[in-house]
Amino acid sequence: MITRKRLAARACGLLAALVVGLLPASATAADGPTAKEPPKVDLVLDVSGSMSANDIDGKSRMAAAKQAFNEVIDAVPDEVRLGIRTLGADYPGDNRELGCKDTKQLYPVGPLNRTEAKTAVATLAPTGWTPIGPALLAAAQDLDGGDATKRIVLITDGEDTCAPLDPCEVAREIAAKGIHLVIDTLGLVPDAKTRAQLTCIAEATGGTYTSVQHTAELSGRVRQLVDRAADPVVNPVATEGAKECTNAPQLKPGLYSDRETFGEHRWYRVDVRPGQELRASVSIAADRAVNNDYGVLLRATTVHGREIVRGSEAGDGRTDVLSTGLRYPKADDGSGSADQGKDGKPTAETVCLQVSNSFSAPASVKTAPGMPLELSVQLVDAPDEASDAAAFGLGRGWWLLAVLALAGLVAGLLWGWISRWRVSVWRTN
Repeated sequence: MITRKRLAARACGLLAALVVGLLPASATAADGPTAKEPPKVDLVLDVSGSMSANDIDGKSRMAAAKQAFNEVIDAVPDEVRLGIRTLGADYPGDNRELGCKDTKQLYPVGPLNRTEAKTAVATLAPTGWTPIGPALLAAAQDLDGGDATKRIVLITDGEDTCAPLDPCEVAREIAAKGIHLVIDTLGLVPDAKTRAQLTCIAEATGGTYTSVQHTAELSGRVRQLVDRAADPVVNPVATEGAKECTNAPQLKPGLYSDRETFGEHRWYRVDVRPGQELRASVSIAADRAVNNDYGVLLRATTVHGREIVRGSEAGDGRTDVLSTGLRYPKADDGSGSADQGKDGKPTAETVCLQVSNSFSAPASVKTAPGMPLELSVQLVDAPDEASDAAAFGLGRGWWLLAVLALAGLVAGLLWGWISRWRVSVWRTN
């Protein structure tokens, strides 16, 4: 039974995710104007002293980066607003405070003048420190404003030298703002520490990490990421769940993102009309080290707290994402006797969705910001003759519990009477 329920929950989550992906933009939560803003991309290039090393196709890392940038600039789609930011390009000294402020906007994010952008790149020479954290914060400011797709592409050959401003924590803070900014990272001939740090930065925002050993790899990957910004997937809408259903945000069908700390409960509200079926799924990403034994719960209740249906999933060991889902078909008797709202449609039932998790982590792991959460909500036509247990009301109230209790009582009485009869017969004989 447990296995069947888990398989059903997974199937519901997958089906809900597929429905969201297939719906047109007008059916998602972001009911914005049809004319979308041009996507924005900020290329962040490491120009620190280590970029002078000659280990990429017989030339310096800086020369390889310049060649790749020129090829990318030539191929940027016209609709993309491209910018270039540098780190470690100006200060060659030993003053840590000055070195960790060494980041500047080489070319502003906006319509691209290819000649001017190439001229700006040609002036770069390996110089100073590697302030990745400050550069990411500044790049996020470069892309601030509007609802356009935003992407940072970080190219570096080493780890950050300006701790304690941990660039991985910076990436998590950027993701927690809910501005849908993705950071992709590329490591030029990276060592193990650099690889681990760049992977952490990318995973915190849903981006990708790529190790680069050759100029063609660098050029091809950066071009691919810029093209991806021009043809983005559906982005989730940022929301913030409440501590109780009464104050929870009202969600329409769509894809939503939030953050949830270890062991937290978050509430959301969805209106479901008679004849509709609510399909919801949730995924929580373990973007940091967590203890073994964890779980995710998605629960639908009435506004009075009565549970309707639930979906849950548990795990043990290393995980990246844990997901579960549920379905709630609201019956329509077809008589048309349901209460009518002002719009002439049947009055909707407010369903409270509770998202909970049982993640925990070692004391050394930071709990803020919370782990990324993605919630999918869809309303479809309910089945006329549903065959799943949820449609018949499994877990939808107290009547099933009462039936089971009554059946147990009758069975117990019957078994007791039979036992006493057998003992009586044995004594008689």
